[in-house]
Amino acid sequence: MNNQELAEAARAAAEHSYSPYSNFRVGAVVVGGNGEIVTGANVENAAYPSSNCAEATAINTAAAQGIRKIETVAVACIDADDVEGAYSCGRCRQIMSEFDVERLIVTAGDGSEIREHTLEELLPHRFSL
Repeated sequence: MNNQELAEAARAAAEHSYSPYSNFRVGAVVVGGNGEIVTGANVENAAYPSSNCAEATAINTAAAQGIRKIETVAVACIDADDVEGAYSCGRCRQIMSEFDVERLIVTAGDGSEIREHTLEELLPHRFSL
């Protein structure tokens, strides 16, 4: 999938978000080392620390399916005004590190802007094996 297709798939995943507290819908798409595609959305909880980011949902689902190498994670926040509000949090970046994600695609709002980064750019000096 190209960046545009990944961004569109992440936007579609965001439609499944359970975010009654923040109304901040986020979707993620994981592309495994063999081209497997897994999606996820953020899932909020009244006990806020029990909430889960879209990236973590997608990566944990991929891992539960046996995927151990993740090449790409695409993230879309359809409620952010601009792409700056759609970047993955530090916890999700560290989760990406565990599976040696090579690139991160980020988009927001109407999806007109799509950015691509390496994980090294976003999480230098990360914890790793």
